[in-house]
Amino acid sequence: MEDLAAKPFPPGAYPLVIVGSGPGALQLSYSLRRLGVQHAVISADEGPGGMFRKWPLFQRMLSWSKPFAPADRRSRQYERYDWNSLLGEEEELRGVQAEFMDGTSYFPSRQEMEQGLTAFAQRAGIEVRYGCRWESTRHTGDGFVLTTSDGDYTAPIAVFAVGVAEPWRPGSPGLDQVPHYAQMSDAADYAGKSVFIVGKKNSAFEIATGLLPWATRIVLASPSPAKTSVETRSLVGVRARYVQPFEDHALGGGVFIVDAAIDSITRSDSGYQVAARFTAGGGEHVFQADEVIAATGFQTPLQDLSRIGVSTFGQSGLPAQTAYWESASVPGIYFAGTITQGAAGLQKHGVPANSGAVHGHRYNARVLAEHIARKHFNIGIEHPVLSPDLVVDAVLDELTGAPGRGGDIFHQRSYLVRVMSLNPSGVIDEGIQPLSHFLDVEGPDAVAVTLEANAAGQIYPALYLRQKGVISERLLDPHPLMDFRTPDHRRAAEAALEPVLRVGVG
Repeated sequence: MEDLAAKPFPPGAYPLVIVGSGPGALQLSYSLRRLGVQHAVISADEGPGGMFRKWPLFQRMLSWSKPFAPADRRSRQYERYDWNSLLGEEEELRGVQAEFMDGTSYFPSRQEMEQGLTAFAQRAGIEVRYGCRWESTRHTGDGFVLTTSDGDYTAPIAVFAVGVAEPWRPGSPGLDQVPHYAQMSDAADYAGKSVFIVGKKNSAFEIATGLLPWATRIVLASPSPAKTSVETRSLVGVRARYVQPFEDHALGGGVFIVDAAIDSITRSDSGYQVAARFTAGGGEHVFQADEVIAATGFQTPLQDLSRIGVSTFGQSGLPAQTAYWESASVPGIYFAGTITQGAAGLQKHGVPANSGAVHGHRYNARVLAEHIARKHFNIGIEHPVLSPDLVVDAVLDELTGAPGRGGDIFHQRSYLVRVMSLNPSGVIDEGIQPLSHFLDVEGPDAVAVTLEANAAGQIYPALYLRQKGVISERLLDPHPLMDFRTPDHRRAAEAALEPVLRVGVG
């Protein structure tokens, strides 16, 4: 009992409780504390890092942090080149990830990622009650009771940052008898064996890449063709770092990528028999394999939240959310981290937000902290006032990523926007907001600035103008070096903004 009492945040009543200690929870806790919002953080883990304490299995991240980039590592501008560090205002909290990378790759290893997150938490003084497992939830009418392994926590607001980290399998007979990606043994245990991988997304190709030096034959199978994220312009496909199995498949190097549905998996004395039906033509085939691995994805571990009314959707069981990442069905419950991909945004040209990765959801957490502070704690957020003749420069600097600017709209294209509202006294910089919120709510005349990418992968500026409640869109041309401060872009921005500025501050 003494040990439990020595931990921070003992069971009891708090204004807000965060569940989790991965990057989403750490970023949100840091941002809330800077705004003066008192809260508790609890986690079942023994230390910071969340899923990065154990995954990816084959050690290298899919996102990069470039130790040497065209921006100083301690500047906000560096965020565009660093996809893994959390966001801090203090110099010692900026660009932390690069400090722990050994230089062999600009993709951090799993261990380096965990070290970077741990360093951020320690330097920022983020307190978490570790080893405290959330078990169930009750809705009390004016708040929530979270039952944990340490006792009950009550709060009017709860934020769940528990990741999409619960192994999921489809119902194919026998698939429940083989190890999931999350249960794999060491790569060396597959030496000299034939391996059948169920799935053809990132985790499947990560396994295949890691086993290339070990397995004699690798088969990857699922009903739909595999596509790389380069082709799909999104994170939905297989990331380019895992394309080596594609090449081995094309060259006959012992890797086979097949489009087939799995009918059943049975164990035999010699290994496994996988009965499958080819997608094209429906022909049947039985594959022989020494080992079978289910790389079939993950679900969101929401425990019993559905029982109190939290609605979910899709195979991953993501909660339905508002533009500000609040449960669409249970007010007062919010989500942070990779779960925020449940608020999809506009998905213009079919391109999703980056909310499923650190370089996307770290910005969501900062915006969410401000929203919670305003809405639930009546904490005012100071917004600078700009002279109207400085607005065009501010817009072009934001789009280009000039010194002093971060990666909000660069990483969360067509999802987050910088908003500048207009009134007779000047132009108020409202900061970063979700684009879908800006488009859906009434408000004063304003300009919302973001970047977006089209189906061809071109990145270009988008300006959304609100005049007397009517929204219009102005698109600027792309630039090969993403420099949107050229004379042509200036003229285009001035022409687009002039009617709004003239009316709003005239």
